[in-house]
Amino acid sequence: MKISARNLLKGKVVEVTKGATTAHVRLDVGGTIVTASITNQAVEDLKLAVGQQAYAVIKASDVMVAVD
Repeated sequence: MKISARNLLKGKVVEVTKGATTAHVRLDVGGTIVTASITNQAVEDLKLAVGQQAYAVIKASDVMVAVD
């Protein structure tokens, strides 16, 4: 599959929380947790489960990072 996203972050799924229509998927990327909001259908289609390796695909021209 070819994509035009600018950033791919490889990590491990640590939590999947489904809501009414949207799920929050938490991915551990080298000790940093990245949270994605995707549809419940996408979770099912991708067969996402805790412990599975996955990629966070960020398609944006600008990504902002905040530091504490």
